[in-house]
Amino acid sequence: MDKNLIFEIIEKIKGTKIEEVEFETEKGRIKIRQYIGPKKEIIASSPQPVIEVKEEIKAPSPVDVEVSEKQKYHVIKSPLVGTFYRAPSPGAPPFVEEGDMVSKGQVLCIIEALKVMNEIESDVNGRVVKILVENGQPVEYGQELFYIEPV
Repeated sequence: MDKNLIFEIIEKIKGTKIEEVEFETEKGRIKIRQYIGPKKEIIASSPQPVIEVKEEIKAPSPVDVEVSEKQKYHVIKSPLVGTFYRAPSPGAPPFVEEGDMVSKGQVLCIIEALKVMNEIESDVNGRVVKILVENGQPVEYGQELFYIEPV
């Protein structure tokens, strides 16, 4: 996804009453949520108009949160374009599940490209936090496949 497009959308919804925007392109899907802070009312004891005080709290944008969350994990990316497979054959158990401990050199998945099965191995020791691709799904070069928490 184009980072500039994401930032442009964030800028456009700032200050509006739009709380959430979600869209999908060929390259992926994104959801942007805007934090709308609490409103406080102050009511005077004598008959005076109600005064609305708006507190503007700068919450981190969802993009910032996702980036900081990802920074604590090691990301395994696809080294080629192809089809992602979690198991060595149909009906076989997956190489890894979320929560599994993996060691450097352990096979995580297979990417089929031009009828060649390419084993993708972990390059760190750690715990599989998130599997980002579904079995049988096409993947792009550089697409994130796994988040691994290094140990």
